[in-house]
Amino acid sequence: MKPKTKTNKITTWCLAAAVLLWATVLTSQAADHLEPKRQQMKQTVRIVKALEKYHYSGKRLNDAMSSKIFDRYIKRLDPSHRLLTLDDLGKFTGHRLRFDNDLKRGNLKVPFALFNLSQERAVQRLEHILKRLENWETDLDLHTDQTIVIDFDKRMRTRNPKDLPALWDKDLIQHIISLKLDEKPDEEIGETLTKIYSNRLARLPQTKSKDVFQIFINTVTECFDPHTQYFPPRASEDFDIHMSLSLEGIGAVLATEYEYTKVVRLIPKGPADKSKRLMPGDKIIGVGQGKSGEITDVIGQRIDEVVKLIRGPKNSVVRLKIIPAKKSDTTKTIAIQRDKVKLEEQAAKKEVITLTHQGQEYKIGVIEIPNFYIDFQAYHRGDKDYKSTTSDVKKLLAQLKEEQVDGIIIDLRDNGGGSLKEANELTGLFLKAGPTVQIRSKQRFSRLYDEDPSIFYTGPLAVVINRMSASASEIFAGAIKDYNRGIIVGTQSFGKGTVQEMGPLGDGKLKLTSAKFYRVSGASTQHKGILPDITMPGIYNLEDTGESSLDGALPWDTMDKSRFVAYPPLTPFFAQLTRNLTERSKTDPGMIYLGQRLDMIDAMTQQESISLNLDKRIQRQEADAQKELDIENQYLTALGQEPLESYDSETAKIKDYKKIIMEQTQFVMADFISLSRKRGLSW
Repeated sequence: MKPKTKTNKITTWCLAAAVLLWATVLTSQAADHLEPKRQQMKQTVRIVKALEKYHYSGKRLNDAMSSKIFDRYIKRLDPSHRLLTLDDLGKFTGHRLRFDNDLKRGNLKVPFALFNLSQERAVQRLEHILKRLENWETDLDLHTDQTIVIDFDKRMRTRNPKDLPALWDKDLIQHIISLKLDEKPDEEIGETLTKIYSNRLARLPQTKSKDVFQIFINTVTECFDPHTQYFPPRASEDFDIHMSLSLEGIGAVLATEYEYTKVVRLIPKGPADKSKRLMPGDKIIGVGQGKSGEITDVIGQRIDEVVKLIRGPKNSVVRLKIIPAKKSDTTKTIAIQRDKVKLEEQAAKKEVITLTHQGQEYKIGVIEIPNFYIDFQAYHRGDKDYKSTTSDVKKLLAQLKEEQVDGIIIDLRDNGGGSLKEANELTGLFLKAGPTVQIRSKQRFSRLYDEDPSIFYTGPLAVVINRMSASASEIFAGAIKDYNRGIIVGTQSFGKGTVQEMGPLGDGKLKLTSAKFYRVSGASTQHKGILPDITMPGIYNLEDTGESSLDGALPWDTMDKSRFVAYPPLTPFFAQLTRNLTERSKTDPGMIYLGQRLDMIDAMTQQESISLNLDKRIQRQEADAQKELDIENQYLTALGQEPLESYDSETAKIKDYKKIIMEQTQFVMADFISLSRKRGLSW
């Protein structure tokens, strides 16, 4: 450990003194209890009436719902169990079954009282940490056998407030160790942490009554389902800013998960997707500008403020400090060059692959569809040549038929959906006339149909999906599966099978779930999504991504089956196709590499707690780095390439998981073509 210079010591002391003075002012400000406004109480009554009347689920505000709201609100206020104690909650137990009645009357006193208590405790925690930072090098022991629980759901609440400082000390030690593992110099650690925690303290008194109202009322809406949300006037003016950087910035869909900004999905072909450094499930905890700009702590910040930091001019660089989805005990800083998502890159595109398999040559066409798009303006003008997914894919299919491909793969991986009309019409290119999807709301029921009896492509077909294939992608894949028109390859899809509508309510807007999608077989796409016929390894953690990872997601269910004429079942092929894939995977370098990486990541995600002993953490970090290096070098050696001398997650060559899966999908397709020929299948 480097000795601190006298100058550094004085600088740190002065900064700490200034922070303590500032904290004293903040304490009095944060102690001013926030109260609900009369307009908010009236709006509450409107919202709960609309939820009970229009939400698809038909849920009612009763004692069971009240208890759920109570628990979810406590979790929202204190997800890490570091603020509210069992004694605190005991004082509010009598209100657990009263929220339903209070909400119907617009009574918000208890939610505001709970928020004020958590706010006071947050101030106490930050002041405690700032005080401990004054002499952290001598007062805090980084070499004990203590551990800290990192899985918040497994972290027990302390009995009373006097037990909290010990937990706050653990939080601070963990933060210090993280900076040391990032090779932050000792003389900078105190200054860095003092700035981070003082900034968090400065943000607390900026909270207004309207913020508390939005937090609580959206706790209520989310108890109906996670896609139902209330937007107050300010937020409703920019509906998508809370979760999308869409066509500029880095191309990531973001959402708030308690005090973190979480990556929900990446826009296909966007800067983040191309970088291969950011993944769904990652939590953004800091944002820096340029290649060397200071990282700004964003834990606890409103998501619109985080979005403003991430956005910036085209070709500029933004650095994100993240907690990787699959390595929750570590942090990593990544750099992404901002750009616009180029619309031409979002269009469907084709590739022809020629491969030799079991002595036979196959020519396979691959059509990648990043999303289901349509130029609505041109469509409504009556322009016959309007751009859309279906029209583009139809042209590509015509070209592939001219090239006499033996089979076609439709790649829907990471396709988050889009136009329902396009999902229906694209399905029609591969089927005879018939229903493609069923839609049920509280008031009515409808179906979409392919009304054209002709089939544009009649050859062998495979559809490849992954956990990020959602909504319209699931409708298309589900129809292909139900009609036995092709095989589904990949992993379980997202499971987004609900429809949301947004409308004005008072001075804000309410987005609520109004309908549900069902396949023609009667099975919902909600929650379960589409299950593949041939399963591939998945790089996304099901617990962090997809509909089933969302607390309170509407369940999977079924309805009546549509009348439709399916092709002969493909089930007899699945066992043979799976056996062949399994055998190839035992010797294929890419599949071996992928399996080893996923096994290592799965082991990391199973950790419920981590050591607060610096030496043990260094040993663990070095062991993990060595294991990653061994896996990388085994793969490179198998490919005939030079092994790496050391492994650096920032500079090491990123392996393309999607490419590995596609290579194996092509072999599955070759097997399917061979089997379908032997059985004389035709479509």
